[in-house]
Amino acid sequence: QVQLVESGGGLVQAGDSLRLSCAASGPTFTVTTMGWFRQAPGKEREFVARTWRVSGSTDYDDSVKGRFTISSDVNKNTVTLQMNNLKPEDTAVYYCAAGRYASRVVDDYDYWGQGTQVTVSS
Repeated sequence: QVQLVESGGGLVQAGDSLRLSCAASGPTFTVTTMGWFRQAPGKEREFVARTWRVSGSTDYDDSVKGRFTISSDVNKNTVTLQMNNLKPEDTAVYYCAAGRYASRVVDDYDYWGQGTQVTVSS
């Protein structure tokens, strides 16, 4: 089992930045895609960004494109999400996820972290 542990959430003001980190352990060689998702109260979990661990290619939801950057360090088994120019609508619990050839769909991901809260005040 791959285990994922997120860190870096917090309370910030609109326009501020936050950096989320996710540390992976276990048989990470089985994982090709790492992603970040978020879930706001009363809403479904939604895709934010993903990266392919070997190639480093990235994919973003339109709502965060240009503001968020996902990156991974294969040697350290970590993936980060740099979030700039945060908006109140970014407020949610953010989850790190890992899967094999995963798309933007929640069900494609086999492993999930426990989540970290990001709150953006206006």
